[in-house]
Amino acid sequence: MRRYDLDWIRVLVFGLLILYHVGMFFVPWDWHIKNNETYEGLQWPMHFVNQWRLASLFLISGMGTRFALAKRSRGQYVRERVKRLLLPLIFGMLVIIPPQVYVERMAYGGYDGSYISFWFHDAFSGIYPEGNLSWHHLWFLPYLLIFSLVLTPLFILLRDHRESPFLVIQRRWLNRSPNNLYRYIIPLYIVEAFLEPLFPVTHALVGDWFAIVLYLIIFFYGFNFIALGDVFWRALNKIKFSALIIGMIAYGCYVYLCLQEDSITTHFIAALAKTINFWSWMLVIFGCGAVYLNKSSALLTYCNTAVYPFYIVHQTITVILAYFLYQTELDFWVKFGILTVWTFLLSSLIYEVVRRIQFLRLVFGLK
Repeated sequence: MRRYDLDWIRVLVFGLLILYHVGMFFVPWDWHIKNNETYEGLQWPMHFVNQWRLASLFLISGMGTRFALAKRSRGQYVRERVKRLLLPLIFGMLVIIPPQVYVERMAYGGYDGSYISFWFHDAFSGIYPEGNLSWHHLWFLPYLLIFSLVLTPLFILLRDHRESPFLVIQRRWLNRSPNNLYRYIIPLYIVEAFLEPLFPVTHALVGDWFAIVLYLIIFFYGFNFIALGDVFWRALNKIKFSALIIGMIAYGCYVYLCLQEDSITTHFIAALAKTINFWSWMLVIFGCGAVYLNKSSALLTYCNTAVYPFYIVHQTITVILAYFLYQTELDFWVKFGILTVWTFLLSSLIYEVVRRIQFLRLVFGLK
């Protein structure tokens, strides 16, 4: 049975991604182009969202993999993953990402040539940030592709052995108490506590061990939860409101700890608060989604198809628009409104073109 709630969550989280990237223009964190005035207070709501938005997408992707493998062979699944992830990545790196790098070089690198000259002579020279070749926000695609290929043998094994001890033991946990959903934070906490300090997130794949291991585990969890069947959804329904309270408390503790002086003890406690926080909010999101969003509609059908092209093009649109705003003295809300509205409008326009042309459907990952 199709889970419309997962489709809705995927659409809403990717929609939130557009707002998040607009926010990156204003927050005092490193990004491709920055407003002439940044806002310290904006970092806390963005930090809160940042903790669970990517994890939610990898969890959904793992869940979707279980549904996909229910009616595909191993070879069919692998070919589909390559087609829907690798082709858009290559196209994106050749066509979608270079305008972002060009705008950044124009704004801060002193480059004053035309875009055509940049694309032909400089766009693919060296690896970003020293060079210009990059996948920028499309980093999600190579990570997801690698996770899919690496875990496929294990996924096939779990698919073909639905009553394996590994799954039976987990069903017993969750039948005994929905609170056992918090057992799954143990590997996540170990990664957060011991890998995060050593390997800061870069999204460059090479050496990005903290992000790789964390999201690989979460991607596997997604497949695993669907393999557990109804017992998972029942447990999730029972715990969702308790998880909401736990998440609010954990985030408050995490913010407090972040404002304290650094120490080994503070780090390990903050890592625990962070892990409990983002796991709790994912339980809330997926638990409430299962109850309130598991229904189809014409809007969902449209958005579910449009979300992938939106994801591919949106940041390039935002960065180009930001270039014409970053030195102006317009109010924060005016700039925020312009970037948000026009990013959605232009992404929608591009999607309407893409969906009508067979070649563009292919390179934008559409069926």
